[in-house]
Amino acid sequence: MIVMKFGGTSVGSPERIRSVVNLVNDDKPKIVVLSAMSGTTNALVKISELFYAGNKSAVAEIDQLEDKYKVVVSELYGTEEYRNRGTGLIRERFDLLRSFSRRPFTAVDECTILAQGELLSTALTRLYCEESGIASMLLPALNFMRIDRNGEPDSYYIKEQINRELESCPDVKLFITQGFICRDANGEISNLKRGGSDYSASLIGKAINAEEIQIWTDIDGFHNNDPRYVKNTKAIRELSFSEAAELAYFGAKILHPACVWPAQEANIPLLLKNTMEPEAPGTVISSKAVDEGIKAIAAKDNITAIKIKSGRMLMAYGFLRKVFEVFESYRTPIDMITTSEIAVSLTIDSTVHLDKIIQELQLYGNVGIDRRMTIICIVGNNIMNSKESIAKIFKALKNVPVRMISYGGSRHNISILTDSEYKAEALNRLSEYLFMDEHRSRHKRHSSD
Repeated sequence: MIVMKFGGTSVGSPERIRSVVNLVNDDKPKIVVLSAMSGTTNALVKISELFYAGNKSAVAEIDQLEDKYKVVVSELYGTEEYRNRGTGLIRERFDLLRSFSRRPFTAVDECTILAQGELLSTALTRLYCEESGIASMLLPALNFMRIDRNGEPDSYYIKEQINRELESCPDVKLFITQGFICRDANGEISNLKRGGSDYSASLIGKAINAEEIQIWTDIDGFHNNDPRYVKNTKAIRELSFSEAAELAYFGAKILHPACVWPAQEANIPLLLKNTMEPEAPGTVISSKAVDEGIKAIAAKDNITAIKIKSGRMLMAYGFLRKVFEVFESYRTPIDMITTSEIAVSLTIDSTVHLDKIIQELQLYGNVGIDRRMTIICIVGNNIMNSKESIAKIFKALKNVPVRMISYGGSRHNISILTDSEYKAEALNRLSEYLFMDEHRSRHKRHSSD
C-alpha cells in the first residue's frame, strides 16, 4: 500500500479535485491524504480570530466562505442528485461554524473550526468518487491520529488504531483521509500545525509500513534554490533523508520539516511530485547514498539573533547549560549557535516568549537582539570535504554582511545568518558561484547536440 498526500492547491478547485481522483484511480491499494482547499484554512483562522474578539462579522465571513463552496459543489458534480448531497454536506459544516456565535469561544472551538477545511475537502472528494463510480471509503483521521500531552504524535496509538480501521475493510483499495487534524491526549480535536498534512502522510506511512509515501504539490520536487528569488533553478532528482531534512527545516516550503523523520525511521522512500505535471519525475528522498557535493540552497526568514556577553564565561563551566535551560523552560528551539571566550550568539524563529527569555538571560550578562534576520542554508552530502565548494561559498558572499556562520556541526549543511534585506542577493550570488558552471556546461552540451 502507498500513501499519497495532496496539498491545498492540488485540491483547490473542482478541476483539480477531478485531476486528483484521476491520478489515484488505478486500482492499487492506497491511502489518500488531503489538505483543505487552498485559502480555506486562512479563512477559518480569520473566522476564529473574529470569534475570539467577539466580532459579529464572523458570521458574515462564514457566509462568504460557504458561498465559495456552493460554487465548488455546483461545478464539481454532474447530476442534480450529487449536487444536492454536496450542498447537504457543506450546509452541515457551515451550520456548525455558525453555532459558535451563540456561546463563549474557546481554544478547543478554534481547533474544531480549523478542522472543517480538511473534513470538507475529503467529504466532497469521496462523494465525487462515488458519483464517478470509483469505490472508495473515508478513513476519519480523528479515529486514529492523536498527539500526546507534549504535542508529539502518539506513534503506538496511531499504528494500532489505523491498522484496526484498515483490517475492518479488507476489500477496500482506496481510502481517503484528512491531513493536519488529530485529537489531543484528552480526546479533543487538535492539529499538527501549519503544513501538517505532510506530517500526517509520513506518520500514516510509517504506521502501515507503506511501500512509498508520495507528497503531491504544485512544483516538481525540491529545487536547488528558491525559484521565487532566483531564475533558472532546477529540480533535484535524488536526495538523502538527511539532506531533505536540512532543506525542509531551513526554509524549503515544499516539505514540512517534521515529515522526513517518520519516513527515515521506517526507511520508506518519500517521493515529491507535481499534480500540475504528473509525468515529471519529481524528487526521490531515501536512504540511498547520493553523490557528494552541494545540492541545494534554502532560506529561513523571521529569525531573531540573541547575543549574551559576560566575563563570567571566561574559563568557566556550566554557563552554557544555564543559557540553554532558559530556552528549554520556554520550549523555544535554537537554530544556530556560535561561541567565543566571553559571548554566545544564537538564533530562534519563535518570539512568543522572547521578552521573558531576555529578562532571564539578563541575569547572566548583557543581552543584544537582532531582528528580521535570515538563515541561508547550503546543503549537500559531505560538503565539508570539498575545499573548492567552501571557497566558492565564501567568495560568493564576500559583499554580504554575515552575522553568524555554522560550519562543522553537520556534514550536510553550512548555514550563514544575514540581515533579511540581503537574502535575495545572497541566494543569487550563491547560485551563480555554485551552480552556473554546471548550468553553462549543460547548455553547451545541448547546443553541440
